[in-house]
Amino acid sequence: MTNQMNFDSGMATEYDKGVRRTLPTYDALFRLVQAYFRKHIQQESEVLIVGAGGGTELAIFGPQNLDWQFTAVDPAPAMLDLARDKAKQLQLLDCVHFIEGTIEDVEATHLYDAATFMLVLHFIEEDAEKLRQLKGIRKRLKSGAPFVLASMYGNPDSTEFDELFSLWKAYWLDSTHLTEQEVDEMEQTVRGLSFIAEEKILEMLTEAGFGNIAKFFTTNMFGGWVCKAV
Repeated sequence: MTNQMNFDSGMATEYDKGVRRTLPTYDALFRLVQAYFRKHIQQESEVLIVGAGGGTELAIFGPQNLDWQFTAVDPAPAMLDLARDKAKQLQLLDCVHFIEGTIEDVEATHLYDAATFMLVLHFIEEDAEKLRQLKGIRKRLKSGAPFVLASMYGNPDSTEFDELFSLWKAYWLDSTHLTEQEVDEMEQTVRGLSFIAEEKILEMLTEAGFGNIAKFFTTNMFGGWVCKAV
């Protein structure tokens, strides 16, 4: 997988802190995902977490769903270490299998009851690779299994996109002690990520083998979609 960002230990720690400023409704997003899964999967289920670095899914899902088993996948060792540390603190290590790698490193013959791909897609540079990852996840899901995708998205050439970035900058300036110059530099880095329009995301999900697609979440440049393997 071609990522536009390689996370070392320092960046991993900063990501874990800064993501809640970048996405102010971050924790609510994951609580909604948990509610969706609890409605659609059995009490004893196996959940595949692709891009598990940071361990948010484990921290939110694990303590309240002790019969769920998790496979946590991430290509960045430092990010996976954060997830492992959270699982250890919450005494969840017995119900988590960690894989350092991508979806290709997950056994293809083992089918899961649900999967997440949270805030990863915009780090994958090529559209063809985005689609390949989505197809890889679908291949490892049972028919009818729920899947949740969340990503930054949008058309970088649109005036709407510029307005959303203006709000993003305003929130950083309002909630931190960073200077406007520092936030401007952050903006240039974020604008360098691989944004695609919502229509393209829906096309990719359909082509990858998902149906019943519904947008359930939006905050600024972030969106979330629930769907099911067909």
